[in-house]
Amino acid sequence: MIDPTMGSLRVNGATLHYEVRGQGPLLLLIPGGAGGAASFDGIADGLAAEYTVATYDPRGMSRSTLDDPEAEQRVAEHADDAFRMLELLSPGEPARVFGASSGAIAALHLLTAHPERVERVVAHEPPVVEVLPDASEHRALIARVQETLRTKGLMPAMAVFAAGLKNGGDTTEPKPEIELPPLPPLPPQAAARAERTMANLPYFLGRIVPGFMSYTPDIHRLEALSDRLVLAVGQDSRGELPYRPAAFLAERLGTELLHFPGGHTGLTTHPDESGELLRKAFRA
Repeated sequence: MIDPTMGSLRVNGATLHYEVRGQGPLLLLIPGGAGGAASFDGIADGLAAEYTVATYDPRGMSRSTLDDPEAEQRVAEHADDAFRMLELLSPGEPARVFGASSGAIAALHLLTAHPERVERVVAHEPPVVEVLPDASEHRALIARVQETLRTKGLMPAMAVFAAGLKNGGDTTEPKPEIELPPLPPLPPQAAARAERTMANLPYFLGRIVPGFMSYTPDIHRLEALSDRLVLAVGQDSRGELPYRPAAFLAERLGTELLHFPGGHTGLTTHPDESGELLRKAFRA
């Protein structure tokens, strides 16, 4: 494993922790969900043979601290964080950008706000549910998650959220739970990463989910920039809520939908195949 060079970047209202490894043109990886820079550990080393790979903990996550922990989280500000990262690490040179989940939403906004700084974006399952014909149902899901978080706590709210994502946004008839065998103990590094992810969950569910899933991308702007955008999904995600907006946008923009192995977190579960697909997407 390559030891990354670590640094911190002061941005409006936050200090971002970032990591850089490899050499070549810049490839910025924007994590999603409750994950941080470490969520790309499985693919970053392989990509670093071809690119200068940079990733970071989004503001408020893990080692990226907020000046005001109660601040409302907005997509435009998170996209501006990514822009500041490009300005720091690739001044004057357009970069390649990959975003996963909520990170893919930030990547979409980055493309529309600063197209001159972006050579190509691969957006993996951005849950921009406002583009869907049944957007009102998903607003109801988000409201239900927030109400459950307020009245019953984190884990019941996560259960409602997870059921809504898995069932395409419908929580009225959740699929039966599957009993899984107990997992073996994690190695220390993976255990530390899992602990950070768990610590990020309240912020993710309470701040990121409502702020990001109410965001509406500028579809007309994306149409004009569609030659620089690759919309991607997990091949096992079909029918799930995060899959649908990516498929909808790809059809609307008249572009091919790129299928990665696995589901919503396929880059973590299938790092080698995902890394190779990502390299091909950026070479095309």
